[in-house]
Amino acid sequence: MRKLCWAALVMVLGGALLAQAQTRDGADGPVEYRVLATSRTSTMEKELNEAAAEGYRFEGFMGGDTAFGGSEVVSLLMRGEEAEGGRYSYRLLATSQTSTMQEEMQDAGRDGYSYRGQTVYSSLFGGEEVVVIMERDEAGSPRLYDYQLLATSRTSTLETELNEVGQDGFRLVGITVGETAFGGDEVVVLTERISDR
Repeated sequence: MRKLCWAALVMVLGGALLAQAQTRDGADGPVEYRVLATSRTSTMEKELNEAAAEGYRFEGFMGGDTAFGGSEVVSLLMRGEEAEGGRYSYRLLATSQTSTMQEEMQDAGRDGYSYRGQTVYSSLFGGEEVVVIMERDEAGSPRLYDYQLLATSRTSTLETELNEVGQDGFRLVGITVGETAFGGDEVVVLTERISDR
C-alpha cells in the first residue's frame, strides 16, 4: 500500500513540478535534475546549498518512508541550460513544536528568505517534525517577508483564523496535515506577506 501511495505521490509531484518549471522559465530546453535523500534533516540544508552552488534550484520535497532508506526527506532540484551557480541559497527549518516554527520563519524572512515548501516528517531522533524550506535569491533585489503560522486540530476554526490574517495581507503559501509532538493531529497552514519594514 505504501509503495502505491509513493508512486501516486511521485506522479502528482512530477506533474506539478513540470507545470511549475514551464510556467516559471517559459522554455522547453533541456534540464537536469538532482535528487537529495537523507534520514537526517540536519544534513539536507548543506546538501541543498551545495547543489545550489552548481546552479540547481529547489523544486519540491516530501518526507516519508522509502523502500531502502526508511524514513527520509527527499528533495528534487533542477537546473536549465542557463543556470547561475550561487544565485540561490537555502535554509531548512525543522521542529517538533509548531509554536517555534513561526519564530524561525520570521527570522529567516527578515534575512530575505521566502517560503518554498513544507512537509511533516518522522525523523530518527526528533520524532514527528514540521520541515520548511526557505529560499533567498542572491541576485535579486533584497526583499523581506513576514510569516503567520496557523496550527489547529479543529478545522472548524481554520477559516476564521485565515480570514483574520488575510485582513493583514497574509497569503496562503503552504498546508500540511500531520501528527506533531505537542498538538497531536494538526492542520499546519503557513501564510506570507512582503514586509513593509
